[in-house]
Amino acid sequence: MQLDVIPQLKHTNSDNFFLLAGPCAIEGEEMALRIAEQVVEITEKLEIPYVFKGSFKKANRSRIDSFTGIGDEKALKILRKVSETFKVPTVTDIHTEQDAAMAAEYVDILQIPAFLVRQTDLVVAAAKTGKTVNLKKGQFMSPESMKHAVTKVTEMGNEQAIITDRGTMFGYQDMIVDFRGIPTMKQYAPVVLDVTHSLQQPNQSSGVTGGRPALIGTMARAGIAAGVDGLFMETHFDPANAKSDGANMLDLSLLEKLLTDLVAIRKTINNL
Repeated sequence: MQLDVIPQLKHTNSDNFFLLAGPCAIEGEEMALRIAEQVVEITEKLEIPYVFKGSFKKANRSRIDSFTGIGDEKALKILRKVSETFKVPTVTDIHTEQDAAMAAEYVDILQIPAFLVRQTDLVVAAAKTGKTVNLKKGQFMSPESMKHAVTKVTEMGNEQAIITDRGTMFGYQDMIVDFRGIPTMKQYAPVVLDVTHSLQQPNQSSGVTGGRPALIGTMARAGIAAGVDGLFMETHFDPANAKSDGANMLDLSLLEKLLTDLVAIRKTINNL
């Protein structure tokens, strides 16, 4: 896996962690461009390699009346506009084999959701597009088992695989990150820590996932100290009114201070 293969990814020689960040779901063009503009400005200043994240649709919802998207093609075109406007790569998650080819026309990285990472046909379809594939570690999987998910990508002749840890189920309604898994998974591919989803509190009786956003800084700092290659964060300028995963997203106004602190920690780690 080589970061500089990802189109338009800047600052790959900065010796910094890379960042996948943006809203949970694409709610509209104005909100996507607004978030992207602010994150691009911050990451340019801090020389952080940045990929804009946004789901073109949300297939994994607790309730049938939950927001799932504004339309596949409409959302994918917004992702393309973000990329063209700010000259940054984009990532979106896919849920079916048909999604892989469609999304690959618009984005640079295809993300396999944690619940679907053992779906061989889906992973293979993503790998065959030639795009970088971000494999979310299943909440039910060991770090060692992610080797096989990576192999499904590389066996298709695609060496561009990333592993993202998003925590492991602890009981019914909590997630725990086992940092012992970071060095294990780094043997197979670059490892990203999904900071915000690791703080989810799923399976609430209301059918709406909860979260602990106050711990985002703690989790992110721990990830950098543990040696992750990148961080994944969902962020929004109004999390309370976001249409998906607002309970565990980072308020956009807090992002610059957090990233500044994380860059300082990374420099310290690099000098040890």
